[in-house]
Amino acid sequence: MYIEKVNSPKDIKNLNIEELKVLAGEIREALLKKLSVKGGHFGPNFGFVEATIALHYVFESPKDKIVYDVSHQSYTHKMLTGRKDAFLYPEHYYDVSGYTNPEESEHDFFNIGHTSTAVSLACGLAKARDLKGDKENIIAVVGDGSLSGGEALEGIDFASELESNFIIIVNDNDMSIAENHGGLYHNLRQLRESKGSTPCNFFKAMNLDYLYVDEGNDIATLIQAFEQVKDSEKPIVIHINTEKGKGYKPAEEQKENWHWCMPFDAETGKSTVTSEGEDYSTLTCEFLMDKMKKDKRVVTMVAAVPTNIGFTEEKRKEARKQFIDVGIAEEHAIAMASGIAANGGKPVFATHSSFLQRTYDQLS
Repeated sequence: MYIEKVNSPKDIKNLNIEELKVLAGEIREALLKKLSVKGGHFGPNFGFVEATIALHYVFESPKDKIVYDVSHQSYTHKMLTGRKDAFLYPEHYYDVSGYTNPEESEHDFFNIGHTSTAVSLACGLAKARDLKGDKENIIAVVGDGSLSGGEALEGIDFASELESNFIIIVNDNDMSIAENHGGLYHNLRQLRESKGSTPCNFFKAMNLDYLYVDEGNDIATLIQAFEQVKDSEKPIVIHINTEKGKGYKPAEEQKENWHWCMPFDAETGKSTVTSEGEDYSTLTCEFLMDKMKKDKRVVTMVAAVPTNIGFTEEKRKEARKQFIDVGIAEEHAIAMASGIAANGGKPVFATHSSFLQRTYDQLS
């Protein structure tokens, strides 16, 4: 096995393309085994294996600094940066966290547990580099789902001001946790369908250089693209088209269900965790569906986590215009809910408690 010999990114730099493909297969096999036992973020990691290998093949981490948005797609990064044992051997499964962590490795620069922060964090790394007169590459990895968050848009809006090396990798798999929402995603679709050539280009409108990679799960293509932008002297977006859950058929076919998983049987994909009794998500959904059917002024709102209150794809379609998913934009959701209420509507907003911090200003 190649992965058993990888203790740092330099150990993959002498492998050829075919050997790197074998390495990708070994990484997916290790991920499947561990996640089937422990659970964790499945789809984001399976879809970003090749891109992570290519990043570490081309760039010189930790001198070149890579910041992963959310960082729930950083499992392969951890395997290539001295932490492979935590994915290969069951007795070490709990040795590392599910996110980047500077206490674990010099290749991790921030504790990141949720979304839309990578571009802003990386802007700070780049500005400090420029102030010191250093020359390393600064790379922000952001998923298309994270782009709906206000901080990501603020960071992208500022990025061209750096006028120096700054690389934003947009990992576009046409998914957040569930489907994406918002006008920006119509442009991402246009860019994918035109292979980056449509005249309407959000990133160019933000004064950023732009490179599209259609084969976002092909190692050779990714290496060529990353080598093209390495040591660039102005900010650029590399827009890569990937498949969430790639390499495991159940995750490819049911992307929403496999964003995150509990332990499961690797052969069948069926969960090995059983629960009995009432389910609060289902109860909440049924309660709200009943209220919405009786009163057209009632509207249910979420911020990219619809199943946290039981709104599966089927229920979302049934609720139609009385269900709103604003994307990863909790602050917008609270302000919008205030407007709905002020004009005679009856909004209900639900999110995870750990995501509520982005609403504090609007709640105040």
